[in-house]
Parts: sequence; C-alpha cells; structure tokens
Amino acid sequence: MAIALALAVQLAQLALVLLLAPLLTGYVRKLKAHLVGRQGPPLLQPYRELLRLLRKDVVLAESASWLFRAAPYLIFATTWVAAALVPTFAAGLVFSYAADVIAIVALLGAARFMLALAGLDVGTSFGGIGASREMMIASLAEPAMLMVVFTLSLLAGSTQLSSIAAALQAPEVGLRVSLALALVALIMVALAENARIPVDNPATHLELTMVHEAMILEYSGRHLALIEAASYLKLVLYVSLIACVFFPWGIAGPGQGAAAYLAGTGVYIAKLGVAGFALAVFETAIAKMRVFRVSDFLGAALMLGLLAALLLFVTQAT
Repeated sequence: MAIALALAVQLAQLALVLLLAPLLTGYVRKLKAHLVGRQGPPLLQPYRELLRLLRKDVVLAESASWLFRAAPYLIFATTWVAAALVPTFAAGLVFSYAADVIAIVALLGAARFMLALAGLDVGTSFGGIGASREMMIASLAEPAMLMVVFTLSLLAGSTQLSSIAAALQAPEVGLRVSLALALVALIMVALAENARIPVDNPATHLELTMVHEAMILEYSGRHLALIEAASYLKLVLYVSLIACVFFPWGIAGPGQGAAAYLAGTGVYIAKLGVAGFALAVFETAIAKMRVFRVSDFLGAALMLGLLAALLLFVTQAT
C-alpha cells in the first residue's frame, strides 16, 4: 500500500507539471497584455493552441530525415522528465534519488542538442541561424548553471534537490550573499534558456533576432504541439527549480499525508503565480537586447555564479 501511494504521488507530480505548464504561459501573456493596456488572449489560449495543432496534419519537408520526425518526441520526453524530477509540492518522492541537479542539466542539454539538430536537419537558413545562436547561448548558460549547482552543493553537501531544499530550510543557513548571487545567476540563466526578454522575445518572429522560433519554423501539427508543450514545461521547470532551492517553504515531506500534499500543491501554485507576475512585470519594463550582447549578459551570470561559489567556499573555510 505504501509503495502504491508513493507511486501515485509521483504520478500526480508528473501530471501536475504537465497540466500547469500551459496555464503559466497563458497567465504571463495575459498579465503582459494588461500591463500595456490591452485585453490580451484568454488565459486558456495555450491549451487551445495545443489542441488545434494536435488535430492538424503534419507537413514534412522533402529533405527532412528521421531525426526531424523523432526530435519532437525526444525533446518533449526529456523536458517532461526533467520538470517532473524537480520537487514541486512534495519532496522525497519515489524518484527523488534521480532528482539530481546535474542530471536535470544533462536532460535539458540533451533536449537542446536534439532541437538544434532538428533545426539544422532541413537545411534552411533560419534553422541554421537559430541552431548556432542556441549553441552560443548554451555554451555560456550551462557553465553558469553548473556554478550555481556547485554553490548549492557546497552548502548542502549534495546535488540532490530534496537534500538541498532541506538544507536551505535549516535555521543556521540564514541570509547569505553567496545565495543571493546564485539566485540572480540562476534567474539570468532561466531567462536565456527559455528565450525570454531580454535575450529573446517569444511573442515575435523577427528573422534577425529570433532564436527558439527559428529552429521550429519547419514544424507543424503534432510535432509543433510537442515542441511548444516542451517549451511550456521548460519554463515551469526553471520556476520550480528556483522555488524549490531558494524558496522551499511549503513543500510537504515524505509520508506526511494527503492534507500536507494538498497544502503543498496550493503553495506551489501560489509560487507559480508570483513568479509569473514577476516575469510579466520584468518583461514589460525592459527591452530586448541585441543578439551580440547576449554573451555579455550570460557572462555576467557566469561571473555571479563563480563569485557565489568562491564566497561560500571562503566563508566555510574560515
């Protein structure tokens, strides 16, 4: 019975991130529209878009190989698994041993690699531009992400997310400058990885500036639906990661019962709401930067992560 309950809770987390991912994107779009004085699309518009794409036939280019057809399924599967590994409403689940930050970075790297290959596969100019920009961003975002991981692992003594969340809830941790630097670096990486402003504008298809959209211009039907769903999941993943690591309050412990799980779900949805509001305000208040400035932006994130790790190492050694 205990094993069945643990599996049910783990499956509930799988379903929760999948169901809330389009809602978070729709929520951010709605808030951004209201902030600039427009009515905006309905809150459930991302669900409608996914259903519409799933009903459409797939149109494939003559030069597309098997890789182009298989990439959407692999991208969606790896992103969904990575998002489901991050503790949302409960920690210590059945697969929590696999919820390692380095493993999640590896899964996201595999999804990014498949997306870049798919963008190059058809041989269009836009696909090649988008793939090259994506790899440029990844070459700086991943090291910055790993520096944040090293900072957290120095503090918690582990790279497992449940252990990190438990360690950061301890009263002796307190307020640390190193954690603030790591938080800022992780937010900058999240903006770049999700192609959000100031790195990219997800609401436009400008040929000279787009990154993510350039790689998926040749996709249609269910293939495009899977890639869009994976992008929604990726945003939820980073919000969940920030909430789990730096704001771990409200996460239910292992075996605490249905009441604790329901309370944790409510707290998690509230965290998503706060993060979506902050993202909408941030993207409305600033402008998109030039593509050639993205390396400076992510270089600053890398330096912040490095400073956070060095500062924590020095303070622990003294």
